[in-house]
Amino acid sequence: MMKKYLWSFALSAVVLAGCGQKEAPPAPVAAPAPVVSAPAPAPVPAEEKVLNIYNWPDYVPEGMIAAFEKESGIKVNYDTFETNEALHAKLVAGNTGYDIVVPGSVFAKPQIEGGMFQPLDKAKIKNLANLDAPIMATLAKNTDPDNKHLVPWAWGFTTVGINKTKVTKALGKLPMPENAWDLVFKPEYTAKLKSCGIAYLDSPTEIIPVALHYIGKDAYSNDPADYKLAADMLAKVRKDVRIFSSTMIDDIAGGKACVAIGWSGDINQAAKRATENKSKDVIESLLPSTGALIFFDTMAITKDAKHPNNAAAFIDFYLRPENAAAMANDMGYPTANKAAMDKIKPEIAGNKSIFVEADYMAKMIAPSSFSNEAREAMSTVYNGFKKGK
Repeated sequence: MMKKYLWSFALSAVVLAGCGQKEAPPAPVAAPAPVVSAPAPAPVPAEEKVLNIYNWPDYVPEGMIAAFEKESGIKVNYDTFETNEALHAKLVAGNTGYDIVVPGSVFAKPQIEGGMFQPLDKAKIKNLANLDAPIMATLAKNTDPDNKHLVPWAWGFTTVGINKTKVTKALGKLPMPENAWDLVFKPEYTAKLKSCGIAYLDSPTEIIPVALHYIGKDAYSNDPADYKLAADMLAKVRKDVRIFSSTMIDDIAGGKACVAIGWSGDINQAAKRATENKSKDVIESLLPSTGALIFFDTMAITKDAKHPNNAAAFIDFYLRPENAAAMANDMGYPTANKAAMDKIKPEIAGNKSIFVEADYMAKMIAPSSFSNEAREAMSTVYNGFKKGK
């Protein structure tokens, strides 16, 4: 309650007395001023029952959004984007219209530094306690100090996926390489595999880092000379690449590509889809001997979110163990929700290309970030490579 203030005037009376003089009448007394209160604050309008989410395609279990809507009474508008670059451009432009977005951690770091997200109100997200402490520590160290802004949706890695049936046939007498990256970066292999289709993710921040790693450079290098070397290597296989894909699941499951640089979960979804379609082809997500590019996809509440309380409610809902487990079971991506592990199907929990073993985790290319100069160099190299220049 606002404090009340009482204003009053001092009372003064002058009595004049003199020899033979009549006593002067007292001066008139001013009436007390009325009590004045500060104006009451305008009531804060309750949030409308709406939530706008911007996430990756094929990344939410069937029925989860409907279940949240039914329980909360909040209408969810759910849109999707296909690359981190597309999301980043929208955030930079401002006035996104979204409450929750799901950036990759490599992009999230500069987005946090640029003030594009608001801090989490952790008191409204009780299920944060379900998250895996080592994963949260990794995010805090590399991306989000004190875990102020980000909540993991899922994690995975950029790797090589194959249609084993078609790759074996295309390679003929040439044996599978020890390092799976050879399949997409070494002309000896790409020359043979182009017959059944080579696909690259259509994203510079996925392709260039693994290319740098393949030639022995820092995947997140800030040295322009390293990008020139990556461009030289990629130029040797450009003629063999059939597709730059934003629909990798369909392209692999539908037979447009027999080998791909893709996200582990998408490759596993393609394998699941092929099985459901009773295909005889065997699709696998591989573990390159020199490591794969690990990533974390994270929920954040935008700076201009109009429904931050609804956003917190959804994040808390998603962090329930049964919902996090449903994502892993349906989408083939590992969850950072430790409390969900006993609810994950054995065939998912035991799949080494989903929940990789500790010795392989040590080989993973840890997430980092790029300087603006490096990002520009990467974009230049990628666009030139894609255009065949």
